[in-house]
Amino acid sequence: MPRPSDAAEPPGTDRRTQRLRPLSNELIATVLDRRGHPYETDPDGDLVGRWDNSVIYFIRCGAAGELLQIRTIAATSFAIDDVPRLYGFCNTWNRDRFWPKAFVHVNDDGSARVCGEVVADLEHGVTPAQLDQLLGCGILTGVQMSAAVADLSAD
Repeated sequence: MPRPSDAAEPPGTDRRTQRLRPLSNELIATVLDRRGHPYETDPDGDLVGRWDNSVIYFIRCGAAGELLQIRTIAATSFAIDDVPRLYGFCNTWNRDRFWPKAFVHVNDDGSARVCGEVVADLEHGVTPAQLDQLLGCGILTGVQMSAAVADLSAD
């Protein structure tokens, strides 16, 4: 009879590879590599990749680096006068969708962008399969948000 813990693992999964591990940049990189996603390490040591109209950062926060923030920055830039319209977009997005949490960031030069983030507390560890699911969610929904933001510029 299967154990309840077995049901949570994908078929064909080697149980030894699915133990909880501390979140690390190496583990994030391994999952991105398995997905075939190109990425680089920025000067702060964070992993960053580009997808369509998105730049996506994989940032570890917290005292022990146990919090994962998948931050999407939409490529489309707006003027400061567009900020109220962008707030409206973010409010609607956040009302209608779980991920990513959208917000407006105003740069020092007065330009504005929409950003999104998926955050997870992985204090007790994460399996590669769980991290794969989390990264997939952050990337896919971040790209969807960026596409919707790009459509705003055509309005």
